[in-house]
Amino acid sequence: MRWGLTCDKGQCQEKVSKNGKEIIEICKWKPTIKQVEENKQEPNSCHYYLQKYEALVAKHSLWNYHAYFQIMKFNKKLFEDYLERKISIFDEAHKIEDQIIQFVGFDIFSGQIEECDLSTDRYDFSDLDSMLQLTDDIAYSYAKKIKDIKESSAYQRDPDYQLMTRLERRYDRAAQAKIDIMADKNNFIVNAPTKDFNGNFRNISLKPIDVSKFSNSFFTTEFQIFMSATIDHKSFCENMGFEKDDVAFIDTPKSPFPIEHRKIDLLNIKRLSYGSTDEDELEVIRCIDRILNEHSDERGLILTSSIPRCNKIMRYLSPNNQKRIRICHSTNKDGKTQDEVITEHSQDPTGVLLSSSLWEGVDLKDDLSRFQIIAKVPYPNYTEKRVKAKMEKFPLWYTSQTLTKILQGFGRSIRSQDDWAKTYVLDSAVNNVFFKGQGMIPRAYYDVLGMDDP
Repeated sequence: MRWGLTCDKGQCQEKVSKNGKEIIEICKWKPTIKQVEENKQEPNSCHYYLQKYEALVAKHSLWNYHAYFQIMKFNKKLFEDYLERKISIFDEAHKIEDQIIQFVGFDIFSGQIEECDLSTDRYDFSDLDSMLQLTDDIAYSYAKKIKDIKESSAYQRDPDYQLMTRLERRYDRAAQAKIDIMADKNNFIVNAPTKDFNGNFRNISLKPIDVSKFSNSFFTTEFQIFMSATIDHKSFCENMGFEKDDVAFIDTPKSPFPIEHRKIDLLNIKRLSYGSTDEDELEVIRCIDRILNEHSDERGLILTSSIPRCNKIMRYLSPNNQKRIRICHSTNKDGKTQDEVITEHSQDPTGVLLSSSLWEGVDLKDDLSRFQIIAKVPYPNYTEKRVKAKMEKFPLWYTSQTLTKILQGFGRSIRSQDDWAKTYVLDSAVNNVFFKGQGMIPRAYYDVLGMDDP
């Protein structure tokens, strides 16, 4: 659209019938990678594929994880001549497991079950074999729909290529998921289904416990550099399936940011957990109120562990401080995006963001945040079956995940050597995390946490 072009069907390739035969037609605006490599592409070629192919033929290229892993998972053979790189560099390496898991396993949604004319009553949503049967039934249903539609006279007269491609993708996803799961059933877990407000089924996920068995297909260059301020050598190698002795680990001995710019106060107000009393919760909220009063003329950030806790904090703050708060998540009730909420925050001289999702990936530099409050330690939700199974198989993982999130949270408001902000930690459970994970804490945090360098 930016180039004044349109693509009515939204497809790059179409299966069309000509002279009684089904053939594949390629969109005329789509260049080939050879054309891009030889600089012979048409001037009005599809901008998306120009960017993608230029990245593949270039000596150096920059990708987001999803685009790169998509190629490595599904199109490696197609582009093998362009994937022979000496070095690959992976930033934000502490999040790589979350990226890999998007390409392994299967998410089943209520809309798919309805579209396939299946009934949820026929399946046991706590049993992996039953969910495999559902996955197989979904694949079979899509295959039958594709066959029936292609053979219909309506399709022959006026083919709906967009519908066909969508159905084919859903079939491929279900069929591939069953292959992945059947190859190692003991490595997969069925998470509890999520339901809507009326108790109706919404979705369920089949996910691997151990992603290390799939990681080799994503990391194929001779050398890989993984970058993060918050990864630990032992737990990272264990989680990714790397031999510890094959991985050199560089731990920056000292933060380049002055210690006076990143002070952390561990206030130990109360230990919060699922079993916390209302009085403990309220005591923490009263402390938040006092800190907000101390920083009445500055912008700030409050981080906690869940949306219900955000709502409870908001409900019990004083009226003056309630007016300063903007609850911010990846999706928000009023339809605003995270970026839109942060933009509003930037225009409010005393605004405070309250969130359970801004622990990482957000840049609150300079006056966007001069203080931050960590109200609750962000433990992974151990009621999820995958989290519980992962804890049992990899005891280090649970502490590592919690510690990583806390350390990432420390950095939301201090973004450069000249930037500064004060951090308050209210939940005394943080001491237990630091004790259990003391061998995982990067040395750059030793000074602000009062730890001795061994």
